[in-house]
Amino acid sequence: MLQISSRGASGIPEASVTAMRRRMNRLHIGLLVSASTGVMIWGGAAHAQTTPSTGSASTQVQEVVVTAERRTVNLQKAPVAATVLSGADLVKKGVVGVDQLQFVSPDLTVTDFGQGNLFNIRGIGRSNGDSNVQSGVVTYRDGVATFPGYFQSEPYYDIANVEILRGPQGTFAGQNATGGAIFITEANPSLSAGYHGYLQAQYGNYNDIGVQGAVNIPISDTLALRVAENTEYRDSFYTVTGNHIGDPGKLAENSARVSLLWQPTSHFTLTLKADSNDVSNGGYPADPVNSTENLFHITNNAYNEARDVSGRVVLNMSYTFDNGLVLRSISGYQKGTSTAALDVDGTDLAGESGRDRGDEDIYSQEFNLLSPDIGPLSWILGAYYQYDLTTIPAGDFYTVAPLGGGYAERVTLNGNNPETSKAVFGQVSYKITPALQIQVGLRYTDFTQQNDVAAGVYEDTPFPAPFNVVPLLIESQHQTEQDSKLTGKIGLNWTLDRDNFLFAFIATGHKGGGINTPNIDGATPTVFKPEDVTDYELGWKSTQFDGHLRTQLDGFYNQYTNFQVNIQDPAFTNIAELYNVTSATKIYGVEGTAQAVFGALSFDAGAAYLHSELGNFTATDPNTLHTVNLTGRPTSYAPEFTANIGGQYIFHLANDVTLTPRVDYSYTDTQWGTVFEDVQLGDHLPARNIVNAQVNLEHDGWLLTAYSTNLNNQEYVAAVNNGLRYAGPPRQYGIRLRKSF
Repeated sequence: MLQISSRGASGIPEASVTAMRRRMNRLHIGLLVSASTGVMIWGGAAHAQTTPSTGSASTQVQEVVVTAERRTVNLQKAPVAATVLSGADLVKKGVVGVDQLQFVSPDLTVTDFGQGNLFNIRGIGRSNGDSNVQSGVVTYRDGVATFPGYFQSEPYYDIANVEILRGPQGTFAGQNATGGAIFITEANPSLSAGYHGYLQAQYGNYNDIGVQGAVNIPISDTLALRVAENTEYRDSFYTVTGNHIGDPGKLAENSARVSLLWQPTSHFTLTLKADSNDVSNGGYPADPVNSTENLFHITNNAYNEARDVSGRVVLNMSYTFDNGLVLRSISGYQKGTSTAALDVDGTDLAGESGRDRGDEDIYSQEFNLLSPDIGPLSWILGAYYQYDLTTIPAGDFYTVAPLGGGYAERVTLNGNNPETSKAVFGQVSYKITPALQIQVGLRYTDFTQQNDVAAGVYEDTPFPAPFNVVPLLIESQHQTEQDSKLTGKIGLNWTLDRDNFLFAFIATGHKGGGINTPNIDGATPTVFKPEDVTDYELGWKSTQFDGHLRTQLDGFYNQYTNFQVNIQDPAFTNIAELYNVTSATKIYGVEGTAQAVFGALSFDAGAAYLHSELGNFTATDPNTLHTVNLTGRPTSYAPEFTANIGGQYIFHLANDVTLTPRVDYSYTDTQWGTVFEDVQLGDHLPARNIVNAQVNLEHDGWLLTAYSTNLNNQEYVAAVNNGLRYAGPPRQYGIRLRKSF
């Protein structure tokens, strides 16, 4: 989103300024310019077939691999804090989209405010939804960095695995990241697995109807095709009263994917994937943060719309030379259009409404050169380029507030926000001894951002009849910001024995600066500086009880320079912009995950403690207009404790039938929506306890599942944004039938 902020300007009627200020402070329509305990990785390797199976019990925890570092590495020997979920794990845990990841991984929060979300790992990620703000957490699909913060409603279907990496990333792939990265690998076609696939249908409360399926088709010895589809329709969770138009919260989702694998020789592999997604939510239901009504009973008197249409094409090519050297190319093109119309004040009283549309196009290209994975020395070299253009067409972004007597105030925005990122990176690993390895990585990044936009304030009048628009103020912004940075990593890995692995490293990360969005005050938008982090990390991974139990323990200490926070300008108290905390901001904690299999019983668990404190910093509270000393306060959306645990037991019945009940529980501690900690204005998000459960009955390729998410039906606020609160999903339940062939 590009948020317009305001303060008094001569020549504009004070009533207009007041109404405009109130509305724009509320409007965040999301666009667009500018011994350890976690997650179960039971059920197969990270690239296992995505068809879930609960009917076979392993006597040990199965090996899980991490591929995010462009090599296939056993998770227990990888020097990174990570959670890896196979496609089967996603199904078992009820993970159907990005929002549910926060319930299966420690130190991860997703703040969903409708049109966009704030994705944070260890309290780092994105502080607001403006497109001119880089994210500290980067999400990849098949190696390509996806839309930052928007178009995240894309469903998880026919997925091979999801890898959640915590801590700074960037010396081995893609973009730079200060908080972490998510690597999503969609199921690939197979030449050797023959003709196979699955069909799935589900029905649940809220008239939730879903159909999903995939099929793998070997065309020849060198060519294979995979086609996947997902469709879901669901009624709204909300009871909406008032003179509104539309169905806020009503889901209509259609997605499809076509993948092609070509392997003409043992040296060369080409994979081409094309995704299409059309997700409509009917509108983004919300009400004022201080409302005393039930979260799912809201009022609305606006036209409502919410639709994301996006597509992505990814081309992966790799060539392996006779000496084992691998040259890899990852090319991507993505295009999306996000449209929203909503009730800005969240009531049926004031009549304030808004609409926006944003178009985004991303081109990216990455090259990797990897050494053979033999001998004491291994290395990877890479180069990365990305061009990201966000455009708001004229006439498609505006808010309107009635002033009485047929008059209304209209605020508009149009323009574009191009960004270019270029980088080279590399990492070298050397085994000093068979048990001791040193790793050194470097990355150089160059980032350029432009804002070419215009914001306008108009008065709609009834004269001359029937309608007239009178311009009051038009502000233009034409600015460019550029920065570059060298970051790196040095680490030691020590294999104590076959069951115990220790690692320690120091890494630096970088998140680019940018230009704050235009305002309607005549003040030149300020530039915010890049954010830098130094991460000190220690980890221990262990396999115990003859492979029945695996644990991962990690401790970290992060120190941030020029930490970016979204606050009001102390000098211009009605201008919402990003600013830097120039003194050190500290975030540190400990994370533990474990997976266990003891015959028919298996479980997984995770827990994290996180402490965050801002450096020396004062700012003006936008609500009280008082200057507040924020030194030592926690960062926003950084809960102190997070935990999750899940378990299942396989009952073997007659005729090879299995019955598998499973329960998952997650806890997210209290957190703050802003650094000002205004409880009365919705900044405080209470702790939440979420229980998911399901029972699987499986026989001969058939899988019947009775499921429930948020079984305890806890009502909780998932996000607050500009005076509005957004509810997390209520209890959902239903049945799902799946046939694998």
